[in-house]
Amino acid sequence: METDTLSTTFAALADPTRRAILGRLAESEATVMELAEPFEMSLPAISKHLKVLERAGLIVRSREAQWRPSRLHAEPLKEAADWLQQYRRFWEDRLDRLDDYLRDLQSKESNHDRNE
Repeated sequence: METDTLSTTFAALADPTRRAILGRLAESEATVMELAEPFEMSLPAISKHLKVLERAGLIVRSREAQWRPSRLHAEPLKEAADWLQQYRRFWEDRLDRLDDYLRDLQSKESNHDRNE
């Protein structure tokens, strides 16, 4: 059974180390050594995270002599953001209704205070 792109993207994003790596790559491309600097883990562990990100299509790795820099490939993130957008509208509608309800309560309270 083939996994869809959105599921692969969210699975890759589920790990905070991978999200931090993507954040770093949003600034500029970097080597494994550069990406490993802020983490207290081995280079093979960082390489495993990079492989997950690469399989999800979130990064692209190239070869430049002995260097193998990685760079962000954000297209799968756009697909995830587009999917999440429908739920953003849902929560905004709910918050708008809550705001209306609170204004109504404040108005009733204000009217009650004036009548006393």
